[in-house]
Amino acid sequence: MLLYRNLGRMEYLAALEVQETLVALKQRKTFADILLFVEHPHVYTLGRGGDESNVLAAQDVPVHRTSRGGDVTYHGPGQLVVYPIIDLRSKLRKDVHRYVRNLELSAIRTLKEHGLEGARRPPFTGIWIDNRKIAAIGIAVRRGITFHGLALNVNTDLTYFNRIIPCGLTWADTTSMARELGTEQSIERARDRFLNHFAQVFGYTGVKEHDFAEDGGWRMEDRDSRSSIFDPRPA
Repeated sequence: MLLYRNLGRMEYLAALEVQETLVALKQRKTFADILLFVEHPHVYTLGRGGDESNVLAAQDVPVHRTSRGGDVTYHGPGQLVVYPIIDLRSKLRKDVHRYVRNLELSAIRTLKEHGLEGARRPPFTGIWIDNRKIAAIGIAVRRGITFHGLALNVNTDLTYFNRIIPCGLTWADTTSMARELGTEQSIERARDRFLNHFAQVFGYTGVKEHDFAEDGGWRMEDRDSRSSIFDPRPA
C-alpha cells in the first residue's frame, strides 16, 4: 500500500521538517511508504555540494542549503513538488540508482499522458524536452529511507530561473508543461496522474490518502505560523 498526502501550499522549511519527522518515524517502526505533494512559495535551494555562485541574484527570494544532491534550483507556485518517503531496504534493496530511474519514469509517463515527450539526458538528472529541463530531481537517503525528491514545472513562472544557473548548467534552458502546451494546465490532474504512475512503476498494490493524525497524533506546525497541516486556518 502506498500512502499519499497533499500538503497544499507550505513553506520549504516546514515541508522539510515534515519529511524529517516521517523519515525518523519509518526508522523507528513499521510505517507505509508515503508520497508528499506540495507547492512552495518562492524559494531557491542548494544541494549539499551546490555552488553558491550559481545563485546570481536571489533578491527577495530566500535561499536554503539542503541535504539533497544536486546544485541550485527554484521552487514556487504552479510547480508540482513530490517528496517520496520510501524504504529502499524493502522496496528496492538499497538500489538508489534504480530508485532515481523509476522516479524519472513516473514523470516521463505523466508528461506522456499530457501529450509531451519527456526524456532522460544522461549523465544529467531530471527530465528534459530537447535541451529544456521540465523536471528536476534531487534526493537524499538516510539509513535506507528516501526524502527530498522531484519538482515538475506545470504552470511555473519560469522567469525566476533567470536569477540562478539551474543545476549549475549554463547551457540548459528550463520549461514547463504550460509553456510547451501553450496553455495553463491543471496541477491537480498532473498530481493525480503522477500518483498513479508512481504506484504502477514501483509496484504498489493500492493507493490511499493518509491522515497523519492516525499515527499517534503527532503534529507539525507550519513555520510561518499561519496554518497546520492537520487543522488548516486561514492566513
